[in-house]
Amino acid sequence: MTVDLQKLKDLLLSVEKPSRYTGGEYGTEVSENAPFNFCMAFPDLYEVGMSNLGTKIVAESFRRRGYCADFCFTPYRDFGDGLKKAGVPLYSLGLKKPLGEFDMVGFSLQYELCYTNMLYMLDLANIPLRREQRRGGNYPLIAVGGPCAVNPEPIADFVDIVFIGDGESVDADVADIYLECGGTTEEFYARISALDGVYVPALTKVNYGADGKICGFEGITKVKRAIVDDLDGAPFPPAQPVPNLESVFDRSIIEVMRGCYRGCRFCQAGFIYRPVRQRSVETLTRQACSLISSTGYEEVSLNSLSTGDYPKLRELIRSLKKALPSDVTLALPSLRVDSFDGEFAQDARKISLTFAPEAGTQRLRDVINKDITEEEIINAAKSAFDMAYSAVKLYFMTGLPTETEDDLKGIRRICDLIKGAYNAAPRKKALRISVSVSTFVPKPFTPFQWERQIGREELERRHEVLKKLLFIRGVSLSLSHFKTSVLEAVLARGDRRLSAVIESAYKKGCILDGWIDDFDTEGWEEALKECGISPDEYTRERAEDEILPWDFIDIGIDKQFFIRERKAAYAASVSGSCLKKCNACGLMRRCPAARGEI
Repeated sequence: MTVDLQKLKDLLLSVEKPSRYTGGEYGTEVSENAPFNFCMAFPDLYEVGMSNLGTKIVAESFRRRGYCADFCFTPYRDFGDGLKKAGVPLYSLGLKKPLGEFDMVGFSLQYELCYTNMLYMLDLANIPLRREQRRGGNYPLIAVGGPCAVNPEPIADFVDIVFIGDGESVDADVADIYLECGGTTEEFYARISALDGVYVPALTKVNYGADGKICGFEGITKVKRAIVDDLDGAPFPPAQPVPNLESVFDRSIIEVMRGCYRGCRFCQAGFIYRPVRQRSVETLTRQACSLISSTGYEEVSLNSLSTGDYPKLRELIRSLKKALPSDVTLALPSLRVDSFDGEFAQDARKISLTFAPEAGTQRLRDVINKDITEEEIINAAKSAFDMAYSAVKLYFMTGLPTETEDDLKGIRRICDLIKGAYNAAPRKKALRISVSVSTFVPKPFTPFQWERQIGREELERRHEVLKKLLFIRGVSLSLSHFKTSVLEAVLARGDRRLSAVIESAYKKGCILDGWIDDFDTEGWEEALKECGISPDEYTRERAEDEILPWDFIDIGIDKQFFIRERKAAYAASVSGSCLKKCNACGLMRRCPAARGEI
């Protein structure tokens, strides 16, 4: 079946941003009549999903096997309501094919608050939400991947397959086995569950004790994360579709390296993407040239968790400048304060520069292993000001373990020092400092995975302190919302009992929760109460010997390493970067830096 957009003409003309739903993006390649049909579903709005590089890499891995790889995004409420009213199922953008007619629909879970969006998309596609409801029916495999997949338990009852780790090859391996087994047979599930990076929730049972805590797992009790060692040889799309409307990151994107050497103790991405693997200058130059020639973009973004740590960054910049048209600029969105360099930023639009000290004092930066000094922060700001920057964005967190009011005062001190550095020389414009303070959320597979999350009264008190401290000319303050932070923490460290909560919240109308204007506080509170779940159960401090919902997943890092790092945090001891010394996290055999190859 193909959805006829002509029949949706009146609906498209009535909704906001109809180009989200029409397809036909320049550079789109979708194979028809392929032996296996995969739809990459992104559970957020079109302009967010079209900016995501990971989904394009996964789609390319399917195409290289000769399979179909199409895309679909969460529609906004106006279009979703219109589809229901018209009796038209949610469809893919390329083939205009209903999601229910694909062999596999894969959701990329980038953020916990997108879980209800996944249910929304399944519902619009007329696909039953729960795995048990789909049993024996003619429905596609429902798979998930992405960073949230390292703890898939809150959505385990909705999905057939979870991809954990790098998805460049294992996703398409599952498609191969599907065809070899003739569909979703017992042999199929047995074979795919033996692959690194594949978790089949139906084959793992969670047992709970009388106290409501997990007391063990049955069935498959160890799932290894998939790791791609050679990024130069890994699938990467030579062309990327150009969105029909401006996306969040409207430019070509290449991935310089994967992982991060720094080991910030709050940062989940820094651990779940270990070890650091790099692409060569030659590969990156070839990829950038291919994307620019195929898309017409005039900007290339050099992405990674910490691009300034790429050891051949200067060589790469020179190579790109030589190979790309002269009007193409380079964007380096992830420069750390201590890797800021005028040569690295000279192509950037001189509007504002972003630094992330994360904490206001050296003591607290040592606690979180943010190995930068106040002097480095100010020197980086001075370098930026000398290059004509007149605006600085600063990112901090509150609620970090051991945080005191002195740490909050330190945020004001950094702002004062930056203002002093700016005013030390004549400037044409007034300085603007934007301070964004988020709430610390403890995440799985970090040294802080056992920590409690700060309570509402404590957070509101700290917010009031910050408002008074930063009520100064030229400084704007943005604070995160408590209720979204709590929900993020609950879902991040949740277990299978939360599937009922997520489903209930969705049925109460909770979708697009990552957008603050759409976040339905009452709906989530009612769903939690209805299911007999208290958020405190998931935001509390955990004992180090307690069984965690994600303990059966092996990302390659030893649990004892996380415990050592937690103790080091409370001692305000800095472990430093993996480039300075190997801290024996458990991935030494897979790590080029540990082998002395960097």
